[in-house]
Amino acid sequence: MRHLRALCAIADTGSLRKAARQLGMTQPSLTTQLRRIENTIGGRLFSREVTGSRPTPLGRSVLCRARPIVAEMNALLSEVRLEAGQTADARLRVGSTGSRAVVGWLRRLRDRYPDADTTIHIDVSANALLQMVAANQLDVAFVHEVEGAPLRVPEGVERRVLVEREPQFVALAETHPAAARPTVRLADLAADQWMVDPSVDGEGPGLRRVLAAAGLNPRVVYGDYLTAADLVASGEVVTPCQPTARSRQGVAVRPLHGDPLTVRLFLASRVAPAARTGAAGRAPDTVLPADTEATGPDDPDTVPGAPLDVDALFGDLADAYFEIAWAGSAYRQWLVRNESPLLRSHEPRARDALDVLGLAGPAEVS
Repeated sequence: MRHLRALCAIADTGSLRKAARQLGMTQPSLTTQLRRIENTIGGRLFSREVTGSRPTPLGRSVLCRARPIVAEMNALLSEVRLEAGQTADARLRVGSTGSRAVVGWLRRLRDRYPDADTTIHIDVSANALLQMVAANQLDVAFVHEVEGAPLRVPEGVERRVLVEREPQFVALAETHPAAARPTVRLADLAADQWMVDPSVDGEGPGLRRVLAAAGLNPRVVYGDYLTAADLVASGEVVTPCQPTARSRQGVAVRPLHGDPLTVRLFLASRVAPAARTGAAGRAPDTVLPADTEATGPDDPDTVPGAPLDVDALFGDLADAYFEIAWAGSAYRQWLVRNESPLLRSHEPRARDALDVLGLAGPAEVS
């Protein structure tokens, strides 16, 4: 367990130094421990780079197995502490696939629950996050679902849709001929090599489906989005990206004509026991004591803690997401052209800013 916790800490912090501090040990000791783990497994689990430590493909495979084991051990320890009469502070456990809205969301959640220990678990796999919600290892999770590649939503998990159909943009080199245009057609990229991250659920199949529908068959390779910027900037690959993505040096982010690549964004949470059984007078969810689990559907009211208003958490997420979406000019104009529900939920603020774009006519926002 000590070794598995060490691997998770390195992956979560992206740094041996930060992981050692989190684990209460010295960096040389953690480095030695990691070397022993890698020797035992027979392969490198992390690539040590200037920017930090990143999991290798083997490392990602090991982490997928390690995280549930660590979570189950935490749950076991918490149950034992409860039986022994120990108490713990309130905890709010949220998860998310990669999104720039997470920072603003966490800020709002901490304002809403100032006394709670609010933690965030980031995972590129939406299916893994949904399983963690179902297993009561997370209270809520914000995930992306690729169109045409539905996620496996476990029984007992409900969804609140934030954006029903959000476009995916494309990241390409600034020197690419198509980067000179405000909108890129798939045909403009027919000769390019695409790259997708195999860890992102549905990304590869979703892209291949769209390319095939357009009559295109470019080469698709697999890689890690965290390290893709240099490949994109050099012109080696083009990649799908979120419309909220920021352009980096040498990289241009452009909308795709006709929005062929789309995702659905939703917040997942557990269905309250009363709602699952169809009973009236649903009891509210709760912010659980740290590292504890609910006692089960037969006794839903024995869990201590303050009420957890999932609708309010969803509202905080919507506010944080709009803040990030509105900050990017290309996505902002897409939201206006398509009369996005995000605009309707933030209409007063949005209309003030529309004048800057010259788009505040009465037909622009309903």
